[in-house]
Amino acid sequence: MSESRQRPPFKGPRWIITLVVLVAVVVITAFIYPPRNSVACYMFSGPGCPLYQQFLFVPSRELTDNEAAAQVVMNEIMNLPLSKTKNPKIAFMFLTPGTLPFEPLWEMFLRGHESKFTIYVHASKKSPLHTSSYFVGRDIHSHKVSWGQISMVDAERRLLAHALVDSDNQHFVLLSDSCVPLFDFNYIYNHLMFANLSYIDCFEDPGPHGSGRYSQHMLPEVEKKDFRKGSQWFSMKRRHAIVVMADSLYYTKFKLYCRPNMEGRNCYADEHYFPTLFNMIDPDGIANWSVTHVDWSEGKWHPKLYNARDITPYLIRKIKSIQLAYHVTSDLKKVTTVKPCLWKGEQRPCYLFARKFNPETLNRLMYLFPNYTSMV
Repeated sequence: MSESRQRPPFKGPRWIITLVVLVAVVVITAFIYPPRNSVACYMFSGPGCPLYQQFLFVPSRELTDNEAAAQVVMNEIMNLPLSKTKNPKIAFMFLTPGTLPFEPLWEMFLRGHESKFTIYVHASKKSPLHTSSYFVGRDIHSHKVSWGQISMVDAERRLLAHALVDSDNQHFVLLSDSCVPLFDFNYIYNHLMFANLSYIDCFEDPGPHGSGRYSQHMLPEVEKKDFRKGSQWFSMKRRHAIVVMADSLYYTKFKLYCRPNMEGRNCYADEHYFPTLFNMIDPDGIANWSVTHVDWSEGKWHPKLYNARDITPYLIRKIKSIQLAYHVTSDLKKVTTVKPCLWKGEQRPCYLFARKFNPETLNRLMYLFPNYTSMV
């Protein structure tokens, strides 16, 4: 029998082996780190590609008919091209029970910028008596508003609806009768108009005044993990304002199941509806803090009320110098989260407005106004 012969070792060119290894490395790298908007992205469909993410996404449950329809509408709105106008304006929307005591101060703030703003006033108890020409004729059809009730959200949506009629309105600021501006008009206009975010306060609070207010009746559309809390005093882009107007599904859930004295808990829709809605549909499009400062240091149901003796250059400078946003949970742990207030990557003061000021502070504020708006 002939001896069995072994296969001789491979002696092919080494460059072939090297080439194969390099191609393998390129393919693996392109899969893991593809250019997001390139042909390679769609060839390899790696985790960094929108297409990959789209195919990878699998809903955790079957959507209801209403939910599927709502998501289609929301996605269409969010994908619309940014509206362009030759004269972009800020809509200042005042939610007040009646007369606005700080109209003279707002007139000082607005004077000389008439083409860059519009004003809307929702008076929930009695028709206001206006002292400034900027506010005359700016009242909208209003309804009664009760603290903690869905009627507060209704009033905010009503203001947005009227303000959206003017296509020049590109940013929408909700203000109360006790709000005052902290900076001059140009600074606030540029800060809001050229920001890439809406300033909607939003954070997760596992405590009794946060997720403890959630109702299982909100299922399946609103899950507890998506439930958020925040200040009602928002400032939002036009696209987000249109989303609010288009929403009926999530709004109805809060109307029915987020109210005081429901199932032994007090849920306040104005503190949860907007934060939860935008946490679900566009979490990266909101700043997660409000541009309106409120002092809750007294630990009461309502924020600190500033009286005439409190109004000093030091107080104004102190509020304007805040560059960190704080959130504290309502559970026993009292976990505090701190976030820098960034404007296009640059750390800036968090607050453009402040409340809650007693009407008696008007004269003192007007005296300080020319100087305090320019304070650093």
